[in-house]
Amino acid sequence: MSKRTSYAPGIPSWIDLVTPSRADSKAFYDALFRWTFDDVEDGEGNVVYTQCFSNGGNVAGIAEMGPEMRESGMPAAWSTYVATDDIGETTKKAEAAGGSVMMGPMQVMDAGQVAMYFDPTGAAIGAWQAQNHPGATLVNEPYGFSWNELNTRDTAAAIPFYRAVFGWEDRTVEGPMQYTEWYLGGSGKDALPVGGMLPMPDMVPAEVPPHWLTYFAVEDCDATVAKLGELGGTLINGPLDIPIGRFAVVSDPGGAVFCVMRLLETH
Repeated sequence: MSKRTSYAPGIPSWIDLVTPSRADSKAFYDALFRWTFDDVEDGEGNVVYTQCFSNGGNVAGIAEMGPEMRESGMPAAWSTYVATDDIGETTKKAEAAGGSVMMGPMQVMDAGQVAMYFDPTGAAIGAWQAQNHPGATLVNEPYGFSWNELNTRDTAAAIPFYRAVFGWEDRTVEGPMQYTEWYLGGSGKDALPVGGMLPMPDMVPAEVPPHWLTYFAVEDCDATVAKLGELGGTLINGPLDIPIGRFAVVSDPGGAVFCVMRLLETH
């Protein structure tokens, strides 16, 4: 299994779901991914966050929307957080690079510090400075996250932002659809791939904002999609075969979009 105890700066280290119903989301992901859960309470017995586990590893978090979020029409969504060793400096870089600060930096008990930004294209991306919570301790295995991908209508504006804020380099491949991979340590053959980016097709409705998309590794893409449908989820696209595996774009019953992917054994 791909166990992790720490992340170097610039590597996506955590994901979480903001949902209108914690209970409904827990029931769905329990049935779909066989996750188990640990609710985190404040000092007054109120649940403020839920940790999600698979095969003994911490894989994700769930937060319930407050009344103001619901009233604003905020959609359910998965968010990606990138590791940093200086969240204050990362926040300054985000603002200087044309982004805006949505939240933080903020101390989260003794777990670490969090901030959330909008990049210049309007996609939300988080930063996490770990203390007692390193991030996901199981990745690239069923049922943890295996990839994070920016979907945006302005790839040219996104590239300098992520270079400046997280030190990423980019490598773009032209084909039936342009695709960019993000790397740490340059863009040579020894560089570490940390994420992807693609332009949002014209067929995507204008009301769908730029966003980061989370991929979850699964044992069987088609079986997972079938199970998701039984649980009230929605198939958006796929399943489709690509060189590294078979994937589908789906949404949970609350409307949060994500991908499920069966990776080839060579990846």
